[in-house]
Amino acid sequence: MLQLSRRAFLLSAAAFASGCSFRGTPELVPQKPAIPEHFLMMYAPIHDEPFPIKAADLSQVEPQYWRQEVSYATHEPPGTVIIDTAARFLYLVQENGRALRYGIGVGKAGLEFEGAAVVQYKREWPRWTPTASMIAREPERYAHLAGGMEPGITNPLGPRALYLFRNGVDTLYRIHGTTEDWSIGRAISSGCIRLLNQDIIDLYRRVPPGTRVVVLQGNHAVAV
Repeated sequence: MLQLSRRAFLLSAAAFASGCSFRGTPELVPQKPAIPEHFLMMYAPIHDEPFPIKAADLSQVEPQYWRQEVSYATHEPPGTVIIDTAARFLYLVQENGRALRYGIGVGKAGLEFEGAAVVQYKREWPRWTPTASMIAREPERYAHLAGGMEPGITNPLGPRALYLFRNGVDTLYRIHGTTEDWSIGRAISSGCIRLLNQDIIDLYRRVPPGTRVVVLQGNHAVAV
């Protein structure tokens, strides 16, 4: 029978007491706050559309860009849409100094228009056609879409689009949806004004044709 020497026994006991039983301080992994149930329901999947709409991935969107009612100071009448491109917010003005605020992503085309326009018309699951300049710039990417892209979940306009005109002329400015949730709150390379798909569907229900839209560029935020 193998017997431990007194020295080996003491060393083993010391190792057990000092090392083997030591668990150390657990590494702390930063945890994002849990998303409130209200918002999870607001951005849940939508199944009663011609094409299925996935739940928005709110982990990719900062909370200030989730749809919410806020205090808002403006001289514009209720029902007006105000787009603050610098702050990445779209406001639907309501009564008593309030507004419904949506987070937006602002594409290059969204930075090329400023001032007032109207929603000339709106479309559910619209077709999308690249502009002539887009086709000329990247023919290998857009030439085959010169006749338009069919509606669907991969269509850049998403499930809804609002078309802005000024003095009866198309501004080529669109408010539309997106499946790129991460782009909300950011400046992006393409498109006009994009909202989460659940948000553009909500806005579409609230905004009739003829609605006044005011687009602010630069440091013109008026939220309070």
